[in-house]
This record gives sequence, structure tokens and C-alpha cells, in this order.
Amino acid sequence: MSSTTTTTTPKPLPFIYQFGAGAIAGVSEILVMYPLDVVKTRQQLATTDAYKGTINCIKKIVREEGFSRLYKGIAAPILMEAPKRATKFAANDEWGKFYRKQFGVTSMTPSLAILTGATAGATESFVVVPFELIKIRLQDKTTKFNGMLDVIKDIVTKNGPLGLYKGMESTLWRHIWWNAGYFGVIHQVRSIMPKPKSSSEKTLIDLTCGSIGGTFGTMLNTPFDVVKSRIQAGSTRYKWTYPSLVVVAKEEGIGALYKGFVPKVLRLGPGGGILLVVYTAAIEFFRTIHEGK
Repeated sequence: MSSTTTTTTPKPLPFIYQFGAGAIAGVSEILVMYPLDVVKTRQQLATTDAYKGTINCIKKIVREEGFSRLYKGIAAPILMEAPKRATKFAANDEWGKFYRKQFGVTSMTPSLAILTGATAGATESFVVVPFELIKIRLQDKTTKFNGMLDVIKDIVTKNGPLGLYKGMESTLWRHIWWNAGYFGVIHQVRSIMPKPKSSSEKTLIDLTCGSIGGTFGTMLNTPFDVVKSRIQAGSTRYKWTYPSLVVVAKEEGIGALYKGFVPKVLRLGPGGGILLVVYTAAIEFFRTIHEGK
């Protein structure tokens, strides 16, 4: 690891503040961007060209199933977003402290930011899987379920409690790649940005860094997200991540590994910016409370 420092790392807040800030950021992002997640899932599950583009998919869903369908299954993500995003940012901060101590550096470096993000992504996966599984089952056009409890009952009845962790391996890879790209790029972009002179400039920089990081993370992890969606949708043809990548590419072409990329990047690009802006603002608010004690 390089010991070159590019940014000064502020003193971390206690875990509870990191968790709370991540939860607030996550729920804010999902409320704004959820319909794009529905579109992304539909495109990833389709083995034909049923949905030719993001706008076409939205129009088709609204025309055939009603506008409310764009928010089908949102209860699971809402319940998931608090622990998911809280775990993402809290784990990133906690692993950052751990790695800085292990490698004897006081500030984050580019390679350390990538390693920390990847480890945080792996940690986050353990929280995410059951909620992701429920969401995918509800977003599928052929779903027979009316809500979360229907999905949970069906899975537990057929496969037991561990059935809620179907797709764990593919989810692990998806989050490792996204978080490594997201936090790694944020660190790099921030290091070349000018020092903000006002709160509005700081917000703009955070939005820019987060959006670029979210876009890059999406470019890295979309193929893993495609096979994860298919595994969790219940297909028996896809079992393990990397062999499934080969199957999809061989049968449908390399481009199929990027099905749903446009709505996904439209969500997680700006969504990554929203996450970082809200998280940073929440952390600063909590810091004033903590230091004022």
C-alpha cells in the first residue's frame, strides 16, 4: 500500500452516528429513484427484447399494469435501505479505521479507499440479501405475490429460513465491485477537486464525486447484478455467479450482461450523489451534536 496521503481524514464519529446518517441517506435516495430500479429489474429478467429501452419500459409498465406498478415492492427496499446504506457507510468508516491502523497511515490513500470499499461491500451483502430477494420476486412481471409477507411465507415454506439467503454469493460480488468503484472513485475525484469555499460548493462537490463514483461502480457491477437478479428470480439455470456470466454471454451475447444498465446508471449515478450529499450533511449535523455534548 502506498503511504502517500491525499486527503485528511477527520476524526470518526461513534458507530451509532455513522449508522444513523447512512440510514437517512439511503431512505432519501430510494424515495427519489425507486421506479428506475423496477425498470432495471424488468430488463434484467427479460431473456427477449420485451423492453427496448428505459422510456419504453416505463410506458409499457404504466400502460399494461398501471402507474402504481412502478412502486411495486417498495416496502422491502424502504425497510432495507436504512440497514443497507447505514451498513455501507458505517462499515466503510469502520474498515477504514481498521486498515489505516494495520498499514500505519493516518489518512486514506487511493488503494486503501478501494480495499475499504470492497470490504464494506462484502459486509453490506449479509444485510441486503433477504430484502433483495423479496424485492426481485415482487418486481417480476409474472409475480403471484401481493406483498412482502406472501414472499417470505412462500420462501420459508419451500426452502426454510436459509432460503431467504438465495443469491448470497452473487450479491456478495455485486456489492464488492460496486463499493470498491464507488468509494475508490470518490476518493480520487475529491483529491483533485478545489477546496470548497462555501457550503453550497461543498454540496456541489459531494454531488459530483458521488455521481461519478456511482456511475463507475455501476459500470463495474452491472453484469453481476444481471445474474443476481436471475438467480433470485428463481431460475434453476443460474446457480453460481461467474459460470452464470459465461452462460448469459454465450447464449444472449456480451451485451446481455449490461441489460438494465441505463436505468441502473440513471439511478445509481445521481443516486450515488444524493447518497453522499445526504450522508455528509447528516454526519456534519451529528458531529455538531456529538461535539456539543
